Amino acid sequence: MRHRTVLLLSGLILSLPLLLAGCREEAAAPPDLAPAPAAPKEAVLVARDDLFGNPERSGVQISPDGAYLSWTAPLEGVMNVWVAPANDPAAARAVTSDTARGILDYSWSYRPGTLLYLRDSGGDEDFHLFAVDVASGQARDLTPFEATTASVVGLAHRQPDAVLVGMNDRDPKWHDLYRVDLASGARTLVEKNEQQIGQYLADGDLQPRFASRSRPDGGLDLLRRKANGWEPFDEVGFEDSMTTGLAGLSDDGATLYLRDSRGRNTAALFALDVASGARTLLHEDARADVGNWLTDPASGKVQAVSVNYLREEWAALDPAIAPDLARLAELGPGEISVNTRTLDDRTWLVVYSAAESPVQYYRYARGDGAAPVRLFSSRPALEGAPLVPMWPQEIRSRDGLTLVSYLSLPAASDPDRDGKANAPAPLVLLVHGGPWARDAYGYSGMAQWLANRGYAVLSVNYRGSTGFGKTFTNAGDGEWATKMHDDLLDAVEWAVAQNVTLRDQVAIMGGSYGGYATLVGLTFTPETFACGVDIVGPSNLNTLLATVPPYWASFFEQIARRMGDPRTEAGRAWLTERSPLTRVDQIRRPLLIGQGANDPRVKQDESDQIVNAMTARNIPVTYVLFPDEGHGFHRPENAKAFNAVAEGFLGKCLGGRVQPIGEDFTGSSIEVPVGADAVPGLPEALSTHTGEVRK
Repeated sequence: MRHRTVLLLSGLILSLPLLLAGCREEAAAPPDLAPAPAAPKEAVLVARDDLFGNPERSGVQISPDGAYLSWTAPLEGVMNVWVAPANDPAAARAVTSDTARGILDYSWSYRPGTLLYLRDSGGDEDFHLFAVDVASGQARDLTPFEATTASVVGLAHRQPDAVLVGMNDRDPKWHDLYRVDLASGARTLVEKNEQQIGQYLADGDLQPRFASRSRPDGGLDLLRRKANGWEPFDEVGFEDSMTTGLAGLSDDGATLYLRDSRGRNTAALFALDVASGARTLLHEDARADVGNWLTDPASGKVQAVSVNYLREEWAALDPAIAPDLARLAELGPGEISVNTRTLDDRTWLVVYSAAESPVQYYRYARGDGAAPVRLFSSRPALEGAPLVPMWPQEIRSRDGLTLVSYLSLPAASDPDRDGKANAPAPLVLLVHGGPWARDAYGYSGMAQWLANRGYAVLSVNYRGSTGFGKTFTNAGDGEWATKMHDDLLDAVEWAVAQNVTLRDQVAIMGGSYGGYATLVGLTFTPETFACGVDIVGPSNLNTLLATVPPYWASFFEQIARRMGDPRTEAGRAWLTERSPLTRVDQIRRPLLIGQGANDPRVKQDESDQIVNAMTARNIPVTYVLFPDEGHGFHRPENAKAFNAVAEGFLGKCLGGRVQPIGEDFTGSSIEVPVGADAVPGLPEALSTHTGEVRK
């Protein structure tokens, strides 16, 4: 519910008939004996297309003036933005016509009938900002510069015809600040970023008022704008730098909001009176950091705040919206968020989701006493599908930390759906990226897919994850491939002890840092995992840090202190020691690697290096490459293609159910330079496939 200028949308789907798994006849019970309990039947096999293809609708929003509903949906198979009159959703029409990777990031401006969206090329993350006039369908590139990554800094209802944009076309490391006219595209320089500022906050007149910048020690300076430029008004030490910072500014610029962990462990939310300097504590929780917040659309005042420990919990700060939050909670036991609100705050666009329920969209009219009205399901093909619950867990590490984790059990393993395994199943340890991020409760296409194929799925917030206070995050500093990995091993031991799985039936899988963790698992602890699936994971930490995008400069000191500093001999030695590439000759178990050729964060060379090293040592590996992808697989055709390969790979390794590849390579750019023979059915599928590359 935190206000976001441009919303990141995720999830992709098209409908296919469900495939039925075969069932064996049961023998009759012997006479004179009570019948034995029936063995649980296998769940219907859910098609990958229903899980990973295009959604029917996603990212539903309402315009600030309440005139339009909008969403992303397929146009000739590619996700585009559709707009309908708010009172007639059936009259929707596409207002964009992308034919390549599709549009997932979009939002409404305050200029009536004008949408904004971001688009890169082939996953290179050089995002351009476009404005679309809904009436005419005309689109304008507001940032038409080569090798430039645009970021939206501010939109304001009192300045409806403009947007504040950061652009790094002058210096790739730092974003200068421009005011861009939405009608003409003309830009006016507001701030030449010579202070190495990483974050700006602007008021309701689009005037930059506060900022933050990194310090050489990895901490932060908090700055305020004065007539003669920026001056520091507060500082944040390194130990608090991931849990303290600027959170928002009221429309009138009178109240600054801060997330702050100084003098405490978890981040609390404070309001700072700009004129007097008085600080007011708004919300805190000893278990977890303040996460999201809900702000009044006109004033920018924070009205509610959430904390997510095992599940997200909302607290109303403004009594006026407490009844609204209570009404929304009646939608069900899942997660509720407010996607957008009209400027007059009479209408909210609400999102509901639970582990067993993909996203549902509702329109809520405040003040009329009526319940929210359901609009759409993002994935109607999954309604009635055999989706399974997700169970929050608290797992103790060997040195006493609490690892908040999430367990999904296959239906046959937990027929009474109480979260306790009746029989062990093969386990996929699904490791989140970041590592400065977290896993949370909710619908997960990956978890549902794996559980449906017969695997228990365990996601662990290992030390270094964010959201659980600075002590837990900072406990990961310097612990790549050591204590961070020990936490994953301890979670596996917990799963074995709980009868979730057997020790020799565990795979490790993940993307980005999760891909690195997979490589660590197969190199540092080569006998622990039955196999591994690495998606865009780094293999050589020295080359990883030598090739980070230039605009990561504001975060680089943090990375160097939390990992190893590549500018020092000791740091380079640490990075070498913790690199899976250094131990490549230890790999004993099957490995599948997926990579996007245009990844600007974990470059293709990270996968090439370890594949080449394994090949040189005659160690088998399967390498899947997508020429039109970046950091992860954005196009649904590519996501389905990779998961089809991963499903066959895991089926061979752990014995789970496998849907044949079939048509799931259609439209994909998939290439398999090495190791296709290791996955059943893969050589045959590739022999008839012609790759399609889209930029």
